[in-house]
Amino acid sequence: MAGNSQRRNRRTSNKKGATVGSGGKRRRGLEGKGPTPPASARKGHVKNRLANAKAKQAARRPVARRGGKGSSEMVVGRNPVFEALRDGVPATTLYIQQFIDNDERVREAIQLATGRGNINIMEAPRPELDRMTNGLNHQGLVLQVPPYEYAHPEDLAAAAFDDGEDPLIVALDGVTDPRNLGAVVRSVAAFGGHGVVVPERRAAGMTAGAWKTSAGTAARTPVARATNLTRALEAYQKAGITVVGLAADGEVEVGELDALDGPVVIVVGSEGKGLSRLVGETCDFRVRIPMPGGAESLNAGVAAGVVLYEAARRRG
Repeated sequence: MAGNSQRRNRRTSNKKGATVGSGGKRRRGLEGKGPTPPASARKGHVKNRLANAKAKQAARRPVARRGGKGSSEMVVGRNPVFEALRDGVPATTLYIQQFIDNDERVREAIQLATGRGNINIMEAPRPELDRMTNGLNHQGLVLQVPPYEYAHPEDLAAAAFDDGEDPLIVALDGVTDPRNLGAVVRSVAAFGGHGVVVPERRAAGMTAGAWKTSAGTAARTPVARATNLTRALEAYQKAGITVVGLAADGEVEVGELDALDGPVVIVVGSEGKGLSRLVGETCDFRVRIPMPGGAESLNAGVAAGVVLYEAARRRG
């Protein structure tokens, strides 16, 4: 009996008991790991490699850049509002003073705005129009002009190259009169150019005055705005475009410049000061327009038109 008892005790002592403090690891180990992820998310799978390659391609794809927006503008007065509407200046709202004397100009302005179909026509009391225009003599008519959507300087060259054409671009340096900008836009459109570049600071922008002077051509000729004009010109040079600056003391006459046959940016300075020093030093050529009549200088619109004509003649 004693021997049997000892054998039973030995079997009991050798029996393995439960492990204390497992923390439920065994139970969790038996649990499922959730639904199987799609093939594109499983590392090493061919669909996962394809998805990663597409993501990298998208990251390398160039992002379209814009030159930013201008500020909104108010055109005030019966004649200015009528002329802006007649000349195709973009507008969002025509404000008309309540109980206004309905003369011919007012009727014509309302008729033009109504004919466009995308201009809101709203009545407002005189104090409200006074507040909107900061007390200007609005004569009961105020036209809201939306901010202009500028292109990026690189957009102009890219569009020309995409069409299989050599870029023909005008850049303005220190031109502050919007009417000169409008005249340049008109000349660029007339001679088959691809757009105009203006600096972001201390330069004319696409205001209602510029739109009017462009005689509607601003609707089809892009204007780009450069944060730094010198750097924009250098970027054009890296793209294989010749930068030509107009200067009264230029080394080459415009009729002798063979570079006008190919991709070119024509830089026009202000009537009084001409090209700024940094811009002048960046130009590949500085050219002059011969003036037998003895005039000291031409305004930006006329100067740009002369060189654009020469470039168009050579290309034609």
